[in-house]
Amino acid sequence: MERRTETDGLGTEGRDILALERRGFSGPGAKERAIREELDLSPVRYYQLLNALLDDPRALAHDPVTVNRLRRVREARRGERQ
Repeated sequence: MERRTETDGLGTEGRDILALERRGFSGPGAKERAIREELDLSPVRYYQLLNALLDDPRALAHDPVTVNRLRRVREARRGERQ
C-alpha cells in the first residue's frame, strides 16, 4: 500500500518519479539505470506512470514547473507524429 505523507495527496511513487524527472542525466542509459535501481521499475512501466502523472492535478500542484515542461514535450512529440 502506498503511503501518503504530504498534503497534496500525491503518493510517494509519484513524488519519486517527478524528482527523477527533475534531474539531469549524463550519457546514454543513465536515466534507465536510475529508473531500475532507484525506483525498482522497468522503464516501460516508469513512462506509463509518468504519462498518467502528467494528467493528474495533484502532480501539477506538487511540481508545476516539471509537469508543465513535460506536458509541453509530450504535446510537441504528438504534433510531430501527426
